[in-house]
Amino acid sequence: MNRLSVNNPFNAPVYYEDTVGSTMDVSRALASGGEPHGTVIVAGNQEAGRGRIRGRSWEMARENDLPFTILLRYPRIEAIPPALTLRTGLAVALAIEDFIGDRGDGGCVVLIKWPNDILLWDGGAAKKAAGILAEADGGNVHVGIGVNVSQREFPAHLSGKAASVGSAAGTAADPLALLELILARLYSEIETQQSGGADWLYRIEARLYKKGEQVSFSAGAAGSENTVSGALAGIGSSGELLILPAGETTPRSFLTGELVLH
Repeated sequence: MNRLSVNNPFNAPVYYEDTVGSTMDVSRALASGGEPHGTVIVAGNQEAGRGRIRGRSWEMARENDLPFTILLRYPRIEAIPPALTLRTGLAVALAIEDFIGDRGDGGCVVLIKWPNDILLWDGGAAKKAAGILAEADGGNVHVGIGVNVSQREFPAHLSGKAASVGSAAGTAADPLALLELILARLYSEIETQQSGGADWLYRIEARLYKKGEQVSFSAGAAGSENTVSGALAGIGSSGELLILPAGETTPRSFLTGELVLH
């Protein structure tokens, strides 16, 4: 395992491993070894990256993309920042906006899809560019982030559904340069703004995919047949999704589930 010369505002090491099963598993080992809050493990290739829902994997291209996990340590579970996954998504979205900049053609809109995906929308379709998975172990949280950085071609089953930051920027993309932007934004969002009220909520809602539109939502565990239809009203202070069914006056809140996209 090598240590990278990457600027990390958490003042913690950034490690690199050429090939790992999952950066989440390496992060757990680093935590057991006493590594500090903010330690990062980056992989050149991740062979067993996992998604939020069991059975789904996160497919990435070797050296073209950015799979990493950051270890966040808190004294107790109650000290973990609320809506951490969504706030990490906000940090990733802001970093991608920083990276893409203004192309002079209206740019590419970066959207947050509840609860853990980052989409790029170019006026035609919204395509997934990044995913986030947070797993807590007591006061330790392992936040896994995967970003399609410079991948140009995707497997057939992802055709039309995935995009890369480099393609959106219209330029070659350096994964480590994007990593520095993400770490800077993440530090700002969860370290310097913890006492700053719910400003993060409004900034997430400004980028929230399908906000104000009619959606179908599969509530509860994966495969649930409990489908709710209504207007996506926003998110709550704990990161829950708010949906207003037709004929009702108060939005329902959901902590688990996923949007049903057709």
